[in-house]
Amino acid sequence: MSKELTIAVLPGDGIGPEVIEQAIKVLDGVSDKYGHNFIYRKSLVGAAAIDQTGEPLPPDTLENCMTADAVLLGSIGDHRFEDPTLSVRPEQGLLALRKSLDIYTNIRPVKAYDRLLGLSPLKDNLIKNVDFTIFRELTGGIYFGQHGRKEEGKFAYDICSYYNHEIERIAKLAFEEARKRKNYVCLVDKANVLESSRLWRETVQQLHKETYSDVRFDALYIDHAAMQLITNPLRFDVILTSNMFGDIISDEGSVIAGSLGLLPSASIGDTHCLFEPVHGSYPEAAGKDIANPIASILSVSMLLEHFDMNEEAKSIQQAVEYCMAKSILTEDCNPDVDYTCSQLGDVIQALVAEEEGINTKGLKEGSSSII
Repeated sequence: MSKELTIAVLPGDGIGPEVIEQAIKVLDGVSDKYGHNFIYRKSLVGAAAIDQTGEPLPPDTLENCMTADAVLLGSIGDHRFEDPTLSVRPEQGLLALRKSLDIYTNIRPVKAYDRLLGLSPLKDNLIKNVDFTIFRELTGGIYFGQHGRKEEGKFAYDICSYYNHEIERIAKLAFEEARKRKNYVCLVDKANVLESSRLWRETVQQLHKETYSDVRFDALYIDHAAMQLITNPLRFDVILTSNMFGDIISDEGSVIAGSLGLLPSASIGDTHCLFEPVHGSYPEAAGKDIANPIASILSVSMLLEHFDMNEEAKSIQQAVEYCMAKSILTEDCNPDVDYTCSQLGDVIQALVAEEEGINTKGLKEGSSSII
């Protein structure tokens, strides 16, 4: 059955426009094959928005996102705005967008692909068959708590605060996801020190006891979890954690895949949803057609899954896995036989659309023809 989705497209900064172009290309392949209609509405965000409007999240961008079925985001950030004392910075646009859309759950799958095990600095035997998902709370905690300075700037504070209902709503999603996977949730906190973590521990334990006792559950302190993620990542299935801890541990998890260019993410709320690659804007590579688009392409696979287009999402995942098996990859994953960002997008689009064949020889010679 064909569907129609309106997607707010925020290419963002750096390599964002390039990888988002490939993600849209693949969505078009899905549309052609399955008869869906995807309507794209582009808007500015981040440094690109500051340059043109003076704001990292212009009102018309927010309106576009609020009225769309889903948001597809590239990346945010620019070296010109790295000074943390600047009053206007690109990252403010992303934080404001998350809060405005109330997308409180960030979902980051981490998977080790057999063909790419050598990319990780970790030993193959540690990461082979690793497949877990991080559920990071996204609109509360220290990033959104009260902060400021006193005593002529010599004293600074950042308050980490949570309501139990904020914890409960993401915990429900984590337990539900675990039931679809290996039926195990690990809460990561610092309940031996932080009162906010004690509330996390109490709330999640109570929810587990009352509703999800069939799911295996335990909890680890953040420092021990960080060590386990490196020494024994196979132990994890669904990791549930707060905003700041999730920010840190999800980047740590990226070393398992071997490249940030492989990791997608979804940010989900009760009404709105946003999909984006985990990687940053990588401004040094902007415009060079060398960025890895796989994370963005897998992000649209997550978008399709969110709207119950599971067969379509699976076709994207299978196309990506085919490219990995055949070493059809960008330089960060295969420096010996590297494809450009746009060439890799062409191949994955063709695989999704099930065209007759892929002229990879032509691609390597500079042609993007697909036969």
